[in-house]
Amino acid sequence: MTGLLGLTALLVIAKEPRPGHVKTRLTPPFTSAQAAALAEAALTDTLETVLRCPARRRVLFLDGVPGRWLPPGIEVIPQASGGLDERLAAAFAAVADGPALLVGMDTPQLTPALLAPVLDPGAWRECDAWFGPAEDGGFWALGLAAPDPALLRGVPMSTAYTGAAQRDRLTGAGLRVCDLPLLRDVDTAPDAAEVAAAAPGSRFAARLEYYSRGGLVS
Repeated sequence: MTGLLGLTALLVIAKEPRPGHVKTRLTPPFTSAQAAALAEAALTDTLETVLRCPARRRVLFLDGVPGRWLPPGIEVIPQASGGLDERLAAAFAAVADGPALLVGMDTPQLTPALLAPVLDPGAWRECDAWFGPAEDGGFWALGLAAPDPALLRGVPMSTAYTGAAQRDRLTGAGLRVCDLPLLRDVDTAPDAAEVAAAAPGSRFAARLEYYSRGGLVS
């Protein structure tokens, strides 16, 4: 497999950060508008990290409409219909001409250093897949040297064993899987506090601190 620097596509799958559409498990203690603003901050942090990484393409697969938060240099493709497994499969199918790494919008603590192993010139020499487990039992990153939608279709999503099921699907297909660090997703208010502490200079951390001190939506 090719592993030349910059030849991996970086994919982000996300929802439009609008009230009632994202981060509903943050309400309460936050309002729907505050939860959406926190989601926007997390997505902005993620896209800025993607822009700082070498990649052949940088693609946002979006459920919704782009807004002011979208920076230049990011392609936008509407998410496919169906369950999350089908939407992830479709994202990989759209970039099947080379290696691809997909992340979500729930890990604003993401940095270029965390993604560096997948983007290294030799990343795909000994790995057919890269897997980033999440503390809630899911996964925050999935990289495939040869994107194959069949590796995701039918994997049960949003469960405590989703990550294990997805990793088993990869190894069951005979792929050599390399692991990325365990990260925590932002789903609940305690998650948000822990993630903000892990990314003190992020937009997400600043927005969370503002709201935690009683700030209004801005």
